[in-house]
Amino acid sequence: MRILFALPVGVALGLLLGGRVDRLEHLRFRWPWLAIGGLLAQVVLFSDAGYALAGSLTPALYVVSTLAVLVAVARNLAQPGMLLVGLGALANLAAILANGGSMPADPGALALAGLSPVDHANSVVLANPALQPLTDVYAAPAWVPFANVFSVGDVLIGLGIAIAIAAAMRTRAPGGTTAPEVAPVPEVRPLPDAAPVPAVTPLPEVSPVDPPAARS
Repeated sequence: MRILFALPVGVALGLLLGGRVDRLEHLRFRWPWLAIGGLLAQVVLFSDAGYALAGSLTPALYVVSTLAVLVAVARNLAQPGMLLVGLGALANLAAILANGGSMPADPGALALAGLSPVDHANSVVLANPALQPLTDVYAAPAWVPFANVFSVGDVLIGLGIAIAIAAAMRTRAPGGTTAPEVAPVPEVRPLPDAAPVPAVTPLPEVSPVDPPAARS
């Protein structure tokens, strides 16, 4: 859900700041295959078929996929917004590891989102979850499309992704930097043809003067 809502928010923010959508091609993300692979693994893992197939391996696979995304984010910390994404991923990973490989969800948050623990495969309901402030204690109301529960780590991840998109939309040159405005070079006009130099008449030769004869 964090990515689903971060994309339009990032595009809207970029447009408000004077960016352009076509400049997203300047976004340079290293090791994208690792981040995409980790996210796709979680999408499959949290589906009914994936959850049933993984069975008892679900917590371990959840941790491994989260670690994969975290490594990819660490490789791109120089990009705007990636620090927030990294902090959010660390917060989620800490909560998952502290609770046996699953992300605890608050029952009230699940009810607000119109969900139950049964149909929310990636979260569990615990009486006293460890690191409770980092767990899924927030929720989008059920009337919101794709309503779900989320954590403070999810908020940081979504905010970081939105900042990365907005920054890429304002980037004018590859490499993540804004190219400076270059003043146009003034037109150089050719000089007019010079008038021909008149021929110079050579001076006549001057014969040397003999010195006067010496007096006796």
